[in-house]
Amino acid sequence: MSALAREASGGNMSEVETVFQRLQANVPNLAVSSVEDRCVRIQKLLDVTLKYRQEIREAIRAELSPSDVDVDGQLLMVKAEAEFALKNLKHWVKDKPVPNSIMTLGKKCYIHYEAKGMVLVLGTWNAPIAIGLVPAIGAIAAGCAVVIKPSELAPKSSALLKKIVDEACADNEVAVVEGAADVAQGLLAQPFNHIFYIGGHAVGKLVAKAAAEHFASITLEMGGKNPTIIDKSADLDDAVIKTAWGRMCNGGQACVCPDYVLVDAAIVDEFTEKMKTALDEMYNADGKGPENADEFGRIVNPRHWARIKGLLDDALEKGAELVYGGQTNEADCYIAPTIIRGVTHDMKICGEEIFGPIMVIMPYQTREEAIAEIRRHPKPLSSYIFAKDREAIDYFIAHTTSGNMVVNHNVIQSGTNPHLNFGGVNASGVGRIGGFSTFAECSNARSVVEEGPALMDPRMFMPPYGEKYRKMVDDMLSKPVNIPNGVIKTLDGIVKLKGLFSR
Repeated sequence: MSALAREASGGNMSEVETVFQRLQANVPNLAVSSVEDRCVRIQKLLDVTLKYRQEIREAIRAELSPSDVDVDGQLLMVKAEAEFALKNLKHWVKDKPVPNSIMTLGKKCYIHYEAKGMVLVLGTWNAPIAIGLVPAIGAIAAGCAVVIKPSELAPKSSALLKKIVDEACADNEVAVVEGAADVAQGLLAQPFNHIFYIGGHAVGKLVAKAAAEHFASITLEMGGKNPTIIDKSADLDDAVIKTAWGRMCNGGQACVCPDYVLVDAAIVDEFTEKMKTALDEMYNADGKGPENADEFGRIVNPRHWARIKGLLDDALEKGAELVYGGQTNEADCYIAPTIIRGVTHDMKICGEEIFGPIMVIMPYQTREEAIAEIRRHPKPLSSYIFAKDREAIDYFIAHTTSGNMVVNHNVIQSGTNPHLNFGGVNASGVGRIGGFSTFAECSNARSVVEEGPALMDPRMFMPPYGEKYRKMVDDMLSKPVNIPNGVIKTLDGIVKLKGLFSR
């Protein structure tokens, strides 16, 4: 970091360096810690987190106004991740034998997982507890030291996350460092071995550039414009209620929310009318308006509120049709559940990720037209298909790409099954989170070959090369090298048996 940046960050920079050095000094010890020790630390972190369940609810409610049930969903993600690691860690850390090849006959070949070392978790504000702790659990499981930097846009959650970690973890194993952009910059100036970042593209690029300075590996999850396709064969009532929930959950502020809905033109009017009814039933059942519904949240801060309202205003000024909602209240950071149609590509809302409670419905005449619309945008984090026709499902799977996909539902793929990895592709992310994938991201999968019994004098493979070795290479180049595994296994056994008797 430059002297100017160091001076600007002041005491925060000093704290960053102190925390980094303290944890880095303990990296060798953590790397050789036992499975039992890592499990004890994960269990304590989980126990302390759940102990503060009510405080977590209150903190997140003050920031985003979700229901307690939605906040508990974050805790379920943390609990599921922790319990999965506790159950499987003893298997994850074991060396993984791999089959021999014709060139490694008689040798012992395996993959050995070793801790990368220092791990940085840069969290965001829309699910601050889960986003902070889920990667940290995988890093602890891998034997790494962890620094978590929560988003300053969720200050109550950030302070509470620090309180939880300080109580649950030794200060030379896991630490939470709070602060704004200068603290993040100070952390990125440190030589971390792996960095997790969950957030937007602009910061993601900065993280990737900073990581490159130290050749740190990265896991980036950056969202994008997630499409939902409603095929004419879909169960319309089912598609409507699920899409309504998926678009509006957390006030539309979730990386997996559907961003726009492509609906077969033959059913788009019916879909739209049903969607209006569904939103009324979900968020205005008592007739008091969504602003008074316990299950409908708020935008995180005035800056994000103004950005989302700006997208809506721009679309309406350029001719989009307001079908439902549209009410806003700056003082309360409130934007009503909203539906618009008739959008065109000169509207900002067609090019930018909305990350708010606005549903854009776009009709399509042909499958090719729907695919062309999706391909206008960078590869998304998630995509969704609603259809009963298997041929239609297979077509859309084959002709689209995304980090993850759900058929006949949405927003259920993240944090619900630790056997599934989660992440993006290209612009929507790099790497994977979840279960073994998080452990693997924080581990160096080292290939190990242990020499076995000598098949022949090793000097024949070294200069000056003899005719026998030259002929052997010629034969291998002119014949298949990838011999069937069964044959290799038999030959390998013979070699090892021969070596045993020759001792």
